[in-house]
Amino acid sequence: MDRKGVIRAHIALLGCNIVWACDYPFYNLLLGKYIEPLAMVIASLFVAAALSWLPTLWEGYERIERSDWGIIIVAALLMGVTRKLMMMFGLSRTSPIDGSIIATIVPLLVLIVSVIAGIDRLSVRKVLGLVIGLAGAIAVVLTSNTATHANSELWGNVMMICSGIVTALYMVFFKRLAAKYRITTLLRAIYTISAAVMLPIGIDSVIKSDFADMNTHLWLAAAFVLIVPTYLPNLLLNYSLRYLQPTVSSTYTYIQPVLAVALSVAMGLDHLHLDTALFAIVLFFGVWMVLSSYREQAKE
Repeated sequence: MDRKGVIRAHIALLGCNIVWACDYPFYNLLLGKYIEPLAMVIASLFVAAALSWLPTLWEGYERIERSDWGIIIVAALLMGVTRKLMMMFGLSRTSPIDGSIIATIVPLLVLIVSVIAGIDRLSVRKVLGLVIGLAGAIAVVLTSNTATHANSELWGNVMMICSGIVTALYMVFFKRLAAKYRITTLLRAIYTISAAVMLPIGIDSVIKSDFADMNTHLWLAAAFVLIVPTYLPNLLLNYSLRYLQPTVSSTYTYIQPVLAVALSVAMGLDHLHLDTALFAIVLFFGVWMVLSSYREQAKE
């Protein structure tokens, strides 16, 4: 095994999850207030598509085999279109803290998808971890419907879970593509297809967005979420999939709620409720049980 590659993969995962943690408060500033979710999806996909072509200037163009185009189109519809739509509409209807906590359910979803696909198998420890973790996630979702959680909506949290399901599907079923092609080649195809699909659907929402009322701070937040998280983190994530198992890659989602809570509270966008914190601990414990089971398997 390429030890240096594994180390770089862990550093890449750390980097992409730090960037994604910043998404939650910055998107919360913009979505539904100045920019409609659909408009943000269109804008972010077009920026990502444009950035994805830059590497061809120094590394050339890599051809994709005709037999792989079908699965790449599916990957684009999943990761580029469906995940983006679910995430943007979810974040526009939930708090940045709830959204970031729900994102940590991805390792559990990866396990479920892997078991259904016959790639992984259940154990007593994994089942207990799944039950505990899912109970914590469901509790976070349901408490968003109470009067004390004014910044969150039930359907916003449900859409965030759907976004996590799509991420898990991608991490399990499209790992082979990440190993076969250059990461830049894969992302270029995914984002170009996604942008082309979404253009006729959402261009009207871009035109009708209220850009005139945005101040300098909001423009800076918009520039950040359009340029930084759209391409760079996915480049790092796909790089990590070359060297690490999807379940290992998904463990780094723990970083997101910690940073997102700190940023959201510091920016005055949200505050951490005691019940949310307790349910988050239950969710984290369930995920820890699942992940620790893999370490036990490795020792056997």
